[in-house]
Amino acid sequence: MNKPTIVTMPGDGIGRVVMQEALRVLDATGFKANYVEGDIGWDFWCSEGNPLPDRTIRLLEEHKVGLFGAITSKPKEEAAAELSPDLKGKGFVYASPIVGMRQHFDLDICIRPCHTYKGNPLNFIRRGAAGDVEEPVVDVVIFRQNTEGLYCGVEWSYPDGIVYEALRTHNNFVKNFGNVPREEIAVSTRIFTRKATERILRAAFEHAAGNGYKSVTLCEKPNVIRETSGMMYNMARQIQKEYPGIELWNTNIDAQMMWLTKNPEEYGVIVAGNMFGDIVSDGFAGLIGGLGFACSANLGRDVAVFEPTHGSAPKYADYPVPIVNPIAMIESACMMLDHLQESSLAARIRKAIAAVILEGRVRTYDMLKMKGGPDVVKHGAASTREMGDAIIEKVTGDGTPEANV
Repeated sequence: MNKPTIVTMPGDGIGRVVMQEALRVLDATGFKANYVEGDIGWDFWCSEGNPLPDRTIRLLEEHKVGLFGAITSKPKEEAAAELSPDLKGKGFVYASPIVGMRQHFDLDICIRPCHTYKGNPLNFIRRGAAGDVEEPVVDVVIFRQNTEGLYCGVEWSYPDGIVYEALRTHNNFVKNFGNVPREEIAVSTRIFTRKATERILRAAFEHAAGNGYKSVTLCEKPNVIRETSGMMYNMARQIQKEYPGIELWNTNIDAQMMWLTKNPEEYGVIVAGNMFGDIVSDGFAGLIGGLGFACSANLGRDVAVFEPTHGSAPKYADYPVPIVNPIAMIESACMMLDHLQESSLAARIRKAIAAVILEGRVRTYDMLKMKGGPDVVKHGAASTREMGDAIIEKVTGDGTPEANV
């Protein structure tokens, strides 16, 4: 079997730190691959006016698989202010490179698993009816439509001409905004298409059917956002008929954020549009330890990119000893291994992570509930490297303790 070539994109801030640990863990399993680094992130925006250079697009077009770290994004005015002086005033407008990557390659299926690790001190707990402490097992996989909805980038400030006239054809716009000066209006669209909506719904039902989940929960807002959420709900009801063994649950995003802390163990596969999928996945990530444990896959028909869902945390990037938790990045590498049909290696790594967490000897500052700072290692927190070392020790050793993932 030929070795795959992986396009690594460390990006900004802590991206390079956690990427290094993921690659060390992959090497420890014996996984054989060629790695080529792709340029992405804030430095390239500032120096080139493009945080996702065409040369990186070409690498992904050629090699099909990317492993991505983290990027820094800033609001429009701040981004413009940090451009190289020779680029200012030349029409460059910052856009998120990860969103651009998803749209360019139609990475429309985003999968974000949220699974409890036994022994993680950050796991969600609640008070039972008898006053006892309960620690429900969370085993949820969120399917997020990745290229449409509110993140599609179809927006206007001060809409004029044909755009403004089109808005005025809607009675609610005329009634509520008809007398508002155009210069005081900003518009973001929420666009759903039937093709992309069907694809994410079918992916969710297929995953449930293939992995023993009993339900798929549609998490939208069809009672208010009647056209887009309503279309998705109606399509979900039709598709569910093809999966009689899987129940379709319908929850509103606001109510779901309350219920996920009441009965998270009752949910299996959750499917949502772009914005609501982003929200609910972060909510469930909070139940399993936070963004240090939150991994994801961005899947298209030809290209796949795997990434932790945390940001670049630039304030931590320059510490003499890196302190951030690399598990989300390592878990994202496991999802890449699954995609490359190396699931036995992915299982070894997940088993090793579970063993380290269960043992409790090595914990990063977030797991010790410390406030992040350069001195946490002096107070007993493991460094990023030490967590990587502990996982590698379990991957390569013979005595890995059993642990429930």
